[in-house]
Amino acid sequence: MSRNSSTIWLPRSRRSSAIARQRVAVLLSSTPQGERFLDSGLLLASELVTNAVLHGTPVGRLIYLALDVDPDRLRIEVHDARGDRRPALAASGLDDETGRGLRIVESLAARWGCCPRRPLGKIVWCEVAA
Repeated sequence: MSRNSSTIWLPRSRRSSAIARQRVAVLLSSTPQGERFLDSGLLLASELVTNAVLHGTPVGRLIYLALDVDPDRLRIEVHDARGDRRPALAASGLDDETGRGLRIVESLAARWGCCPRRPLGKIVWCEVAA
């Protein structure tokens, strides 16, 4: 792991999004010009971790957060144990209180996607470009 990277295992808890935001802030504050990625990085890490807590992590399993930053981009990866539940963009109505997270990811990230995680689970990732 380089000094421009950070990883952490998170519990399946609503508090994990706040921990992820803190980890992004610490990494970017110690990275030259990292503040360029701060606002989008905080929101995207929070959305991906929240989705993993709500939809991707069975009880008793942990979530793995991996962050990597270089001069051109911040990469956020969230690993969970549910390979059978891939993220899907949902249509949400004006009165819906949920269902917009991946739309936010799609609109703010330069790229995002999902891939299998071996031996089980998936990795949902996104990149914020400078």
